[in-house]
Amino acid sequence: MIVIADTAPLNYLIQINSDHLLHSLYQRVLVPPAVMQELSHAAAPVSVQAWVLDLPAWIDVTPLFSQPDQTLTALDLGERQAIQLAQERHADLLLIDERKGRLEAQRRGLLTTGTLGVLVAAGDMGLIDPEAEYRRLTSLTRFHNTPQLEAIFLEAVRHGSQRNP
Repeated sequence: MIVIADTAPLNYLIQINSDHLLHSLYQRVLVPPAVMQELSHAAAPVSVQAWVLDLPAWIDVTPLFSQPDQTLTALDLGERQAIQLAQERHADLLLIDERKGRLEAQRRGLLTTGTLGVLVAAGDMGLIDPEAEYRRLTSLTRFHNTPQLEAIFLEAVRHGSQRNP
C-alpha cells in the first residue's frame, strides 16, 4: 500500500504521541520534501521539530519526479507536493486535512483521509480508543474541525468506519 502524508495529519498525530499508528496501519508513509520543511519550521511545536530530527524508519522522504504542477498554486507548498507525489506514485491513500487540498485531491481521483480518519481506522483495529484520542487531539493541539465533522467522526467510531472522516 502506498500512503502519502501532508503536514497536518503528521503534525497532529505527533503532538498527541500517536504517530506510531501510521506505521501500524500502513507500514510505510511517503512524505514530500516540502512537508518535512513545514514540520521542521521554527513555528512548529517542539515535539514535531524533535520528531523530524529523529525520523522513524517507516517514514520515507520522497522527492517528486516532475516539475511543480502549476494548477495547484492555490494550495500551500506541502499540499501541492503531497498531491503531486500521490499522483506520481499512484498512491492508495493521501493523508490530508485541509478542506481545499482534500477537495482538489479528490477531484483528481485520489482517495483521502485525514487525522480523524486515521483515528477511526486505528480504533477499528483495536489499537486505540478513538474518542479518547479525539479528546486529546482537541485539547492538546490547535486541531480545527466543525460540528458536522465531529458528528461524522463520532458516528464512524460508534458504528464502524463506513463513513470515514
